[in-house]
Amino acid sequence: MEQKALTVTQISTYFKQIFDAEEMLFNVRVIGEISGLSVVRGIAYFVLKDENATMSCVCFDTSNFSYQNGDKVILTGTPRYYIKGGKLNFNVQKVEKSGLGELYQQFLKLKESLEKEGYFDVSHKIEMPKNIKRIGVVTSREGAVIQDIINVRTRRNPYIDIVLYPVKVQGYEAEYEIAKGIKFLDNYDVDLIIVARGGGSLEDLAPFNTKVVADAIYDAKKFVLSAVGHETDYTICDFCSDLRAPTPSAAAELVCKNVSEQIDKLKTLLSRLRQSIQEVYVDKFTMFTSLAKDFVRTFDDKNSNNLNTFSKLLIKFKFSAEKFYNNLNSEFNLILNKLYKLNPTEALKLGYAVIKKQNQIKSVDEVNIGDEIIVKMIDGEIGATVTKKEK
Repeated sequence: MEQKALTVTQISTYFKQIFDAEEMLFNVRVIGEISGLSVVRGIAYFVLKDENATMSCVCFDTSNFSYQNGDKVILTGTPRYYIKGGKLNFNVQKVEKSGLGELYQQFLKLKESLEKEGYFDVSHKIEMPKNIKRIGVVTSREGAVIQDIINVRTRRNPYIDIVLYPVKVQGYEAEYEIAKGIKFLDNYDVDLIIVARGGGSLEDLAPFNTKVVADAIYDAKKFVLSAVGHETDYTICDFCSDLRAPTPSAAAELVCKNVSEQIDKLKTLLSRLRQSIQEVYVDKFTMFTSLAKDFVRTFDDKNSNNLNTFSKLLIKFKFSAEKFYNNLNSEFNLILNKLYKLNPTEALKLGYAVIKKQNQIKSVDEVNIGDEIIVKMIDGEIGATVTKKEK
């Protein structure tokens, strides 16, 4: 006879009854290390782990919860099976600190060692380049990080190139890929290097807390900007880099200067310069005219020939000064016209477009038949597929 199938609700309810009925599991004490901590609306969610296992935990009372990832703690609580979510959680009633976790202790030990060796010295750090045209990024090809950087670049200055060196940002031997990426871009045609990844637990960020990555950053000749984790996360990568950004998006904001703002500032400076020259011209001419009038009053009829000569010189001076000013004014207008023509947005208004994949495409050699590309125009973007190539 065929056994009757149970519904998901029935089997889940059975699991819950087993845990609820087991008195040995009430108010049990468990020791382990906190990982993946997040506090949402006053409720703490985290994982308690040791060398061989992990356990999901939830603490509803966070009024005295002052722990962080890497803390070794003793929890008092009861396991609960939640039918609707199909998940077993350890409901925490009490938390006691039991020293620092092993991973966090390793982090502190390496940090202290590198600090003594001068890896974090301000004297070793270099300034960010002023004129940035191409950015090298060491991060995962997948995920939101590279897309966030591209989005900020596109909004602020779409004409800055991005060169991605794709790496694993967590897991086995990820640190060697990250170090290799930094070394590669340090010898490539980029103006600076961003090392980036999203937030995560201390284990997730472990590759950025290694000496191999610290060595690669310390030896780099180019400016290195660290954008690892969330604002509250600090890594060895942050301390070694020339500058730390709280998030990958913030890193992109720092290095991608707003084109429109730069043009507006330049126009303001030119306007001030023109005004200053005009003021000097008017002031000097007024002063000269006043001196000339004083000079004329000192003449008598006997010096009429000299007076006529002086008047002619005065007229000639006025004509020369006005011509000089007009020439300067014309040159300023030419410069402004050139600036307008150099403004990429003005080119887009004329019907031109920018073709890009992840970066701007400048040659047909950079695409293949079937590649997905983006065509950026003045009022938006469209997607397209390459069906033909000609030179």
